[in-house]
Amino acid sequence: MKLRTVYICGECQHESQKWLGKCPECNAWNSFSEDVIDVKKGLSKTPRLSAASPLPISKPLSTQERTSSKIDEFDRVMGGGIVPGSLTLLSGEPGIGKSTLTLQIASNIAQTKNVLIISGEESVEQICARAQRLKSTPEKLKVLNEHNLENILETIKSENPDFVIIDSIQVISSEDFPSAAGSITQVRYCTERIMELAKTKTISTMLIGHVNKDGNLAGPRVLEHLVDTVLHLEGDRFQNFRVLKTAKNRFGSCSEIGIFDMNENGMHEIKNPSAHLLDGRKENAIGSSINITIEGTRPILIEVQALVSKSNFGYPKRTSNGFDLNRLQILIAVLQKHGNLNLEDQDVFVNVVGGIKLTEPAADLAVLTAIASSLLKKPLPKNSAIFGEVGLSGELRRVTQNEKRVKEAQKMEFSEIISPNEHKDVKSVLEKISRYY
Repeated sequence: MKLRTVYICGECQHESQKWLGKCPECNAWNSFSEDVIDVKKGLSKTPRLSAASPLPISKPLSTQERTSSKIDEFDRVMGGGIVPGSLTLLSGEPGIGKSTLTLQIASNIAQTKNVLIISGEESVEQICARAQRLKSTPEKLKVLNEHNLENILETIKSENPDFVIIDSIQVISSEDFPSAAGSITQVRYCTERIMELAKTKTISTMLIGHVNKDGNLAGPRVLEHLVDTVLHLEGDRFQNFRVLKTAKNRFGSCSEIGIFDMNENGMHEIKNPSAHLLDGRKENAIGSSINITIEGTRPILIEVQALVSKSNFGYPKRTSNGFDLNRLQILIAVLQKHGNLNLEDQDVFVNVVGGIKLTEPAADLAVLTAIASSLLKKPLPKNSAIFGEVGLSGELRRVTQNEKRVKEAQKMEFSEIISPNEHKDVKSVLEKISRYY
């Protein structure tokens, strides 16, 4: 074995003989990390290969039935359940509930199938203690503490389970490479070997991954390309609300989300997210609006709060939580230009209640009206729900799935709908609000 030290960019996998502050390929800063590779590996002669037989795309293929986790919110995000032989990657911040959620999934599947949990971070005693607390101790669920890749692969082959959970991929290492666990080479190689076993043995496998300080998945980006599904568990660690999102799904939609409530008894799925998010809302509150957003295929009502106060400095402050700050700056400029509201000497703070992040353009009008309500010190019309995209000319643009949004609002007893269907521009919306009083 002949070893060589190289520096690999974590963003684009560019290799360099020395450490660089800026990657010459992708221009990322401070992305290089040290790694050790075997230069003799892969130099052996490649065996002669035989040609494969391609199949016509019109030929029907046999499809296997998905495995249900018996958690509707998780199955919704996965596209209907876990596909046999698939490789899923679940990431999230420490303490967000990854191990708790996977243990509940494993316990439900273990009611009828063999499940194996391999943890390199927790001991068997810790996992068993959590299972007893969650009252999930099926006989077909087995646990193991191991971080050596070769031992893990041999254990999976001998046990031949239907479903495997590995916690986490960053602590698994192979004896074929001298680098430490969590390095780019180790993470990539271990994932490739696990994927090869999962595909050949048709074993559904879930990997748990770490995140970096920016909240992105730690490790090389090739890790996301190798797996079939990439899931992110988000939320505030100091609150019970959790959101499961998918960034990639080869077997279903990438726009679905699952909503959970985490407490001492584990993750509990929320059947009616709108009622949960609006719980505790103050009636006729100044600077509060209800936005109807679409997450996946279902509409959700979310409260948007805004606070406008006199600035004590020459440069007013704009802060947002759960809403894009650049978009907020644009909406403030539209309010000043087309709504004739002076915000030049006002601090503006926007908060989306519940830890939800509003990314679709339909949230524009709700944020804008909440700011106007706080500045004018007047609440919005009673039982009003708002959605719509705001243009730079002050016009309101229609958004998709209007009927779904209106039906959800009416189901939650919001009779007054403020949207581009009834109004053409921001000025008419503000006039309606002023006429209300």
